[in-house]
Amino acid sequence: MEFFFLFLKTIWFRPYVFAFLAAFLFSAIMLIGWSRTWRFWLISWITAFVCEYSSTRNGIPFGWYHYNGSTIGQELYISNIPFMDSISFSFLLFASYCLALLLLLPMAPGQRKPGFQLPRLTFALGDRTSWQVFALTVLFFAFIDMVIDPVALRGDRWFLGKIYYYPDPGVHYGVPMANYAGWAVVGAISLLIYFPLDRRLATTLPAQTPSTTHRLLLGAGLYYGVLIFNLAVTFWIGESLQGTTGVLMYVPVTAILLLRLLTPAPASA
Repeated sequence: MEFFFLFLKTIWFRPYVFAFLAAFLFSAIMLIGWSRTWRFWLISWITAFVCEYSSTRNGIPFGWYHYNGSTIGQELYISNIPFMDSISFSFLLFASYCLALLLLLPMAPGQRKPGFQLPRLTFALGDRTSWQVFALTVLFFAFIDMVIDPVALRGDRWFLGKIYYYPDPGVHYGVPMANYAGWAVVGAISLLIYFPLDRRLATTLPAQTPSTTHRLLLGAGLYYGVLIFNLAVTFWIGESLQGTTGVLMYVPVTAILLLRLLTPAPASA
């Protein structure tokens, strides 16, 4: 019963995290179905937790950092790791996966009709588990943390609170570069487990109606939602240079994505 009440307090204490988690579950179930969604979540959460547990004890793979326990009793911890922190990796990895798929999946040929239409993307198994999708997902996953971690490190200046610190602050607004390498490791391990599992699962995917493109936009919307939330907080606490850097990082990505979405599908033969 105590665990249950502490879980409820965690939801109350971190409502934005659970809003992002709910958006992840909805968009993932729409795209890949429940059987793949819970496996994706479990694999990525366990991988993130193990890596965080390891890094707070031996510095691998994120480098040395420590949770200070300032919110014990206010939110759920598993060992020394806040529960909400580890589950964040899951929805961020899925959102990164959707963004990578939007950029890399082949367009299905079709009749061109008057007016604006989003391109219809295919969702073949080989395409969605390709090494190109793997690499771009890991890149986007580590990339977004370059916006998240610097503002989270300044949690004492907003409602997150000061929950962790680096014994040896790094060059990127106090964050060591090893941290971003650690995020890439978590993303890579998770996908290296999930992709082969996806290939073996016999369960069918949900009918892609509306189109795969629309469903992927839900996940990409989650990615940009988390990004905008963190950039907004960054500017709110007065870190203008840090926020501007984050915005400029995403100008090329967003431009390429818009160009991709505005490109008409090839005409059918």
